[in-house]
Amino acid sequence: MRALVTGSAGFVGSHLVEQLCASGWQVVGVDCLVPYYDVAQKQANLAEIEGLAGFEHVDADLRAADLPALLQGVDVVFHQAGQPGVRASWDEFESYVQHNVLATQRLLDAARRVSLRRFVYASSSSVYGNAATYPTREDTLPRPQSPYGVTKLAAEHLCGLYARNWDVPTVSLRYFTVYGPRQRPDMAMHRLIQAALTREAFPLFGSGDQVRDFTFVGDVVAANLAAVTADVRHGAVLNVAGARSHTLNDVIAVVERLTERSVALDRRPAQAGDVDRTGADVSAAETVLRWSPQTPVDAGLERQVRWHIDRLGRRSS
Repeated sequence: MRALVTGSAGFVGSHLVEQLCASGWQVVGVDCLVPYYDVAQKQANLAEIEGLAGFEHVDADLRAADLPALLQGVDVVFHQAGQPGVRASWDEFESYVQHNVLATQRLLDAARRVSLRRFVYASSSSVYGNAATYPTREDTLPRPQSPYGVTKLAAEHLCGLYARNWDVPTVSLRYFTVYGPRQRPDMAMHRLIQAALTREAFPLFGSGDQVRDFTFVGDVVAANLAAVTADVRHGAVLNVAGARSHTLNDVIAVVERLTERSVALDRRPAQAGDVDRTGADVSAAETVLRWSPQTPVDAGLERQVRWHIDRLGRRSS
């Protein structure tokens, strides 16, 4: 089997490449190393995967790349690339439209001209906004709370459009707050663990009582792989989550226990676009994909803390 993984130098993408190569796939990874966060971390991710058997990295921007050439011989597309981040999307909306909507449309249009087994799109719980009910099911009316969420929902609709009109075998996976080794440095768990280990202050936006459904990256990768072989309706949308909700204050306490250090909090006002709560009903994924989350937050955070410690050790040596 041959896969195209977009965003292969990113957080989820690099983990997905690792697992695919370990399973014997031929993998083409494409990434243009957008400097939304420190490109050095993406380069470090690439260094972890570039020597893997069966992996080929292509430095290309999906907005301008020769997509028919990238898709030649490909059986499955894992579209992980995109412009992340809720807060920055207020000021840089054009960039979000370019990377999340237009790039996805170009990829889908190229995909309709080849025979694919599956097109897996990495969507986001941000499409829900402040949902009316919890745990939130896929048939809940999406009401994004940020421009970022709007662009992720637009790309989801494009996946449905190409499924209905051109029978592109898309499935959109709505990720809920993914964490683990290689997590983006702008995300709360990364910043929290880093603050604990370096004894810096952690910027806490709001009260810390915000509730999130945290999902370990290994479970997200497993859901992507399950989507390849499962009998999934083209255009389907499925929640991928840890299926347990925790407050940010809960997570702070776990990190303090794991690092054996107290975290100094730099309390700041809540930010526009941040939702009060996320929580997923994953019963559809359990039924359709035969997938369920396997990693409790304590265990996942322990792995992420070890990665941070190792990373800091490499930097200081």
